[in-house]
Parts: sequence; C-alpha cells; structure tokens
Amino acid sequence: MRIAALYDVHGNLDALDAVLAEIDRLRPDLILLGGDIALGPMPRQTLDRLIGRKDAVYIRGNADRELVEELDTVPDPGDLWAARGRWARDQLTPRHRAFLAHLPATAEYQIDPLGAILFCHGSPRSDEEIITRLTPESRLQEMFAGVAQPLVVCGHTHVQFDRQVAGKRLVNPGSVGMPYEGSPDARWALFGPAVELRRTPYDSSGAAARLPGDFPGAEEFARKYLLHPPTASEASEFFERMAERRGHGE
Repeated sequence: MRIAALYDVHGNLDALDAVLAEIDRLRPDLILLGGDIALGPMPRQTLDRLIGRKDAVYIRGNADRELVEELDTVPDPGDLWAARGRWARDQLTPRHRAFLAHLPATAEYQIDPLGAILFCHGSPRSDEEIITRLTPESRLQEMFAGVAQPLVVCGHTHVQFDRQVAGKRLVNPGSVGMPYEGSPDARWALFGPAVELRRTPYDSSGAAARLPGDFPGAEEFARKYLLHPPTASEASEFFERMAERRGHGE
C-alpha cells in the first residue's frame, strides 16, 4: 500500500492541482488530506476539487474545525487570519460545511514495511498542538503518551522533517499551499514502502495574480506565503517560541 499525504493546502488551488497531477501519474492507493484544507483564498474551489475523489480520505485540522464552529466571541478587527476565516466561511455552502464538520481527528493505516502509522494534524491529542523539527523530546513524550504506533505523521507547522525521537519516527509532510521552506514549491510526502518527502513546483506567481480581490490581506498573503515564504529555520523557531509561551500560560 502507498499513501500520498497532503497537509495544509489552505485553499491554494494552484498548488493542489500541481500536486494532484503528479499523484495521478504515481497512482498511490490513497490520498490522505491531513487537515487545514480550505482556509485560504479559494476554499470552495479547493473542496470541490477534492470532495468525491474515490481515492481520498481526510482528517480534521484546526482551521477546518474553526470554519464550522459557531463564533462565540467578537473577532478582533485587526486579526487578519480571523478576517480570512470569516471570509472563507462565507464562501462555503452547507454541503461544504457539513463535510468539514464530520472529519475525524486522526486516521491509522498499516503500510508494510513501515508498520502502523498514525496520521494527525497537530499532535495525536490536539489538532492545534505544535510539533516542529526542534520540539524537545521531553515535550514529545507527553504528547505520545498512550500512542502505540511506531510512526506518527503530523502537520500544522508547514515544514517538512523526518525525525527519530521519543521512541517514535515522526514525519511532517510539509504544506502543499503555504510551505515555510524558503521557496513556494508545494511539499507533501509519499508513504510506502519507504518515506519520501516530496516537492512539486507550480506557478506561484500566477497563483498570486489570481487571488480574489476581496480576500482579506491578499497582497500580504501573496508576498508572505506564495512568493517569498519564510525559511524552515525561521518558521520552526517561531513555532517553538509560540509553544513555549503556551506552556507558560501566556
């Protein structure tokens, strides 16, 4: 069995289409969408491209959950991602929202010779917990308590890595739509019989030019995520600082 793992598409239809074209040539048994599928500039079109594919399975990301949750607070008007969330939510139909609302938090598959693999979004216990290539073993041991699978696949932090740590093999396929790798090429991974961290070029300049004019902060999104994304080191260090602040209750 071979599984193509696509994480953190974030409504980037151009990047998704490039990866799907490559996957259709490789013909894995399954495509696993690892969460944070729709929140981005083309949420409806991205879901329409994926829903109905007989070779696709899905797990939930924090952004997928947030798109269908009822808002119980007034969002900060200065929060650009909150504005993007409201915009994306308005683009979705009841069918799209029902699809996102019923996604499972994790999935498990057996792939020989890799063994049992647990796919999650943030960590095995939370769709928004932070794991990076720098996360210390002490924190990972807490997250992996009770996890039997020898290989854990996570996303959420948009940087590819393949680590042996805390008694597990830990893989992040990277992000299809918003990679933090110093270049805009889409990142994903192929599982079976080995683990392959893959990179797919696409026309990111064309994608930037096609951003909807009413997408909040379109110019900033194009510059920061499509044309000149942060490096893996910058992103990993940023996320680790965020995880440390959360750990101290800030």
